[in-house]
Amino acid sequence: MTTGQEHVAARRLDDRTSTVTHADPSTPADVAHQMGRMARHLQEQPEVGDALRSIVHAAVSIVPGAQYAGISVVEGRATMRTPIFSDDLVAAVDRAQIDLDEGPCLDVLYQRHTVHSADLADEPRWPRFAARAVELGVRSMMAFQLYVKDGDLGGLNLYSRHPGAFADDDSEEIGMLLATHAAVAIADALRIADLTRAVASRDIIGQAKGILMERHNLSDDQAFALLVRMSQTTNTKLVKIATYIIDKRRVPPGAA
Repeated sequence: MTTGQEHVAARRLDDRTSTVTHADPSTPADVAHQMGRMARHLQEQPEVGDALRSIVHAAVSIVPGAQYAGISVVEGRATMRTPIFSDDLVAAVDRAQIDLDEGPCLDVLYQRHTVHSADLADEPRWPRFAARAVELGVRSMMAFQLYVKDGDLGGLNLYSRHPGAFADDDSEEIGMLLATHAAVAIADALRIADLTRAVASRDIIGQAKGILMERHNLSDDQAFALLVRMSQTTNTKLVKIATYIIDKRRVPPGAA
């Protein structure tokens, strides 16, 4: 990762629309109740983005000391971005990490499962980032790795304006429990997304086969074999070849 990579803050969390309610998790029973409710809510989210927004809201609601939260992701092990955050302050802090190429979010994505900084005003691990974060008003941070999938990484990051905000052991324990539930929910949502894409691709390939069968008097197997051969000849994904045939009603140039 290099300095100056583009930061994409695609969406600010709207607390008013979340179904997870704020409460002070002052007792184990309160925490258990909120965690159970959050887990059920996450399982109901078919879209990855909806699951991520619910996780961010839940983090601010139930992790002691957390004033703000965000989800950082790296796609293809290339570019870190923060698509979901509870406050613009999170976007600014994460922008600093990307620009300076150091910070807890980057460490948790690439190196460790949990990263905690009790006071960024006295933090030797990321001196340039720590100084910038303090300028922005953040003194404590805690980050958890959420998932690693095919080169894609995700992390849950918590922020506070107060030093020592996450000193309570409960903060890390509850944060880790939340991250575990979140990782399961994200994995489920990603599987659903993969299945949806697979079904869509199958339908596209089926339509293209039908066109080839009609135009060239081919059997189903022959039409599919022709698609595969065109894909290999042009070094193009099968679904892209099929999409071209559907849109243009002819085979791609150089594929025949």
